[in-house]
Amino acid sequence: MIPDETVEEVRNRADLVALIGESVQLKRSGKDWKGKCPFHDDRTPSFYVVPDKGFYKCFGCGESGDIFTFVMKRTGMDFQDAIRSLGERFGVEVREVTAEGDREDPYRTHFEANAFAQSWFRSRLLDPKEGGRARDYVERRGIDPETAERFGLGWAPDEWQALKDAASAHGFEEALLVEVGLLTTSERRPEPYDRFRGRLIFPIESVTGRVVGFGGRVLDSGGKGRPKYLNSPESSIYRKGEVLYALGWNRNSIRREGCALVVEGYMDVVALAAADVTHAVATLGTAMTDEQARLISRYAKKASLLFDSDEAGLRATFRAADALLAHGVQPAVVTFPSGEDPDTVVRAEGRDGLKAYLDAAVDVLDRKLQLLDEKGYFDSIDRVRVAVDKLLPTLRSTKDPTLRDIYVSRVAERTGVRRETLESELERKRVTMGRFTATEAGARPPAGRSDRRMRMDVSSVGAERQLLLILLRSRSWLDRALERIGPGEFRDPVYRAIFEALMENPDLEVPVLELAPEAHAALEGLLGDPQDIQHPQQAFTDCLSYMEDRPLQEQQDALERDLRLATSDEDKREVLERLDELRKSRRGRWNVVRNERQVGIREGEHRINANNG
Repeated sequence: MIPDETVEEVRNRADLVALIGESVQLKRSGKDWKGKCPFHDDRTPSFYVVPDKGFYKCFGCGESGDIFTFVMKRTGMDFQDAIRSLGERFGVEVREVTAEGDREDPYRTHFEANAFAQSWFRSRLLDPKEGGRARDYVERRGIDPETAERFGLGWAPDEWQALKDAASAHGFEEALLVEVGLLTTSERRPEPYDRFRGRLIFPIESVTGRVVGFGGRVLDSGGKGRPKYLNSPESSIYRKGEVLYALGWNRNSIRREGCALVVEGYMDVVALAAADVTHAVATLGTAMTDEQARLISRYAKKASLLFDSDEAGLRATFRAADALLAHGVQPAVVTFPSGEDPDTVVRAEGRDGLKAYLDAAVDVLDRKLQLLDEKGYFDSIDRVRVAVDKLLPTLRSTKDPTLRDIYVSRVAERTGVRRETLESELERKRVTMGRFTATEAGARPPAGRSDRRMRMDVSSVGAERQLLLILLRSRSWLDRALERIGPGEFRDPVYRAIFEALMENPDLEVPVLELAPEAHAALEGLLGDPQDIQHPQQAFTDCLSYMEDRPLQEQQDALERDLRLATSDEDKREVLERLDELRKSRRGRWNVVRNERQVGIREGEHRINANNG
């Protein structure tokens, strides 16, 4: 926490007029200053700065506040970071204290170690001999010296202890360098050595400009045991899910453009900046997180996603889009030719060529509809049901009520599903993901109470659990599963909720907060299950077939029961006709009841046995 006296010292020293004057053209009006408001489309000056009282006020839109408020709203910083930023600018040492008294930032040495490493990497790149090869590579990639300097690009020599020796000579301890990820160890080399070797270095900075980590790229395409990209591990000062590469540099451009370009890699951001496209940020080797989406929402209400167009890239695109929609940011999808990315496009076609792709960006929901249409999801009733399941996560994620209303209307129009039905489905999913009753979760109902939901076939639940276990171990099979089933095929509400969570995030590794406690516990159990699944491909197919066929088998059982109860020849004939039609529709399908195939799927089994009858 920052002491109140430090806050007041920063407030007193800071020049409110000079600071605001950097982004607003101010003219004196008596003792005050006025100009056009930076927070809305102000046609006539209605924005006043009152330096004597230390505040500003817009009489057009009502925005007002002090110097800290202005910095927070214009940059997206929180209060503490705004104080630090202004303190650094106006010469005030900002120190934090705890309940025990005055104490420096406990991570000061961590940041100092990273700052030293950034400077050292930079000096190696600029060294006439040592950095020649790396400088040639940077030039070939179309990155001019000014852009390289702006992003602090550096070079890590292909040596085991070059940085370690240099840092030790400046008093940095090995343990600290290991903690921040500059040094590492291995079974073959237990003695700490340089993590980054023979790589172009990209410093990763927080929004306030402090280096929290590094990314390194080899100059060739990598090789066996040598990945193309290597990143700092997470540490006490670096959590990759809470940082966006280049946000500190490009946040003002993002605010001016009203849109953030979200790309996948460091090089994409730097290459775009070299072409004077300065409103891009990159995720750091992970799917976009909730925190990253929140960061973007501070600066813009629109985002364009420039990910790869292959299957993995599209999954990442739609997961990122849902995260952004949840924070009120409207995402659009930019599609490049196969094998191309922002870096290659801007180098080959220039800024204008890139702009053509950006102008052709499609709203994420429309892009989903396009892809589903191309894959024939609107050609049959069964596939329309699956299409709706694929679209619902986007509808549910949308925070903006107007945009959500538009989305629901578009989906209703394209699928033919009534708007009321979609709204009901969204509400059902919200409740399912929120909390289950004890009975729905599989608990025994109170004595004397009959509940038909309790009459769940054990083999049915076993198939659902087994399928989830397989999907959690083989995420690439999720799309194959979605070709055949949706959440509606899950009878157990707990397993249905887990399946929906996987649909939203195929990379799910830990239980999410949105899951009900029962589903949360079930997912933990599945993730930690040691079961050895023999013949997983066969088990996967059998589980899907069981779940697909189950409703038809239930219909057949009901019709056979009606046939036994029928009293007249006419009623029997009618039931027999319906049975004949149903059996024809099931011909060739997997049948768990008749002797066409015998399959036992039980909860807790350690394998699925599938034998021809």
